[in-house]
Amino acid sequence: MEDVPSPCNGICRIDPRTALCLGCARTIEEIMAWPTLSRPAKQAMLAALATRQG
Repeated sequence: MEDVPSPCNGICRIDPRTALCLGCARTIEEIMAWPTLSRPAKQAMLAALATRQG
């Protein structure tokens, strides 16, 4: 089974106002957790990021 691709797009800067990455809209905690998340958890995070990014 293929893994879920990371939402990272190489624009890795944390916005001090929102504490979200300017590239992928994840928090530091979400970025650090990504490698160990299950496939369903990664898919859920991607869905949440879609609404977070507008």
